Amino acid sequence: MRCWLPGLCLLFSTALHAALPVEPLRLLGEHPLDGMPSGNLSGLARCGDALWAVSDRDDDRLYRLQPGEQAWLAEAQTFVLPSRPDSGLPWGVRARSRLMGKLRGGEMDFEGLSCDDQGNRYLVSEAYAAVLQLPEVGEPQWLALPAPLLRQARASGMLLKFNAMFEGVAIDPPGERLWLAAERERRGLLVAHRERSSWQCSGSCVLLSEDGPALPPAQLESSRSWAKSFSDLAFHAGKLFSLERLAHQICRHSPNTGEVERCWSFADELLTDARRYAQPWGSAEALWIDDDGAWIGTDNGTLARGDGETRPMLWHFAAPTEGWNGAP
Repeated sequence: MRCWLPGLCLLFSTALHAALPVEPLRLLGEHPLDGMPSGNLSGLARCGDALWAVSDRDDDRLYRLQPGEQAWLAEAQTFVLPSRPDSGLPWGVRARSRLMGKLRGGEMDFEGLSCDDQGNRYLVSEAYAAVLQLPEVGEPQWLALPAPLLRQARASGMLLKFNAMFEGVAIDPPGERLWLAAERERRGLLVAHRERSSWQCSGSCVLLSEDGPALPPAQLESSRSWAKSFSDLAFHAGKLFSLERLAHQICRHSPNTGEVERCWSFADELLTDARRYAQPWGSAEALWIDDDGAWIGTDNGTLARGDGETRPMLWHFAAPTEGWNGAP
């Protein structure tokens, strides 16, 4: 269903989102990661028979995650990064991103990871508002995203501020639809369709654009509000899932309209004294969904959580009793 009255539809979607029941998720296990010295786990996906991760501090590698007893091991797989893409972002935004990348590491600022059934990996660069395709065989290349996508996003109030660009990416199994999450101020969901060898906007590329303050979960006992944000995307069983860092929840969306259908909270499990990080907006940055559950990774930098652990963490949650596609 296409919305012809965006303001009214946004108010309806926001009210519906607030009224939806939010079921708590049950934690199955947590795993600190060794072998990712730069930390900042910012994207997660199962590609083939393994979980893979990306760090926003590394421009030339992915990490294959190997299970272990005391900790999981992140094994680096390097690649040759192509020359910088022409993102179409204003010069000032690009200059600030380049400077920040040189100061902290990670000029591309890779913030999401997804895979299709052909074994292609897709990494989204926040600094350049671009998507890198990393095939199993062959050279990495930047996708030629449709020119209207950036124009429509900025016209909708998204991608206007430094460090508030694309924060998540998801691809469907055939590699024919690509979703992107704009992080905050305004946050939103965009989609591009592959037609033969090119990517196009089928009508509007913008599915959702929304703004406004929100309070963190009650467990944090905070009266200060922060901007709503998305921190990652995942596609599973015909549905799109967003990771909401501030709200400490996962939400299911219609992949065609972006409408929120249901949400699940992980606040009870991750806001204990031992697992809590100091930043009130949360550190959950990476998301993967499968039939058995949800995997969430942290971008905590070198900050310690309550029990003193500073390594990136990988949490595994059980799927809802009725599955991810259950009705509210």
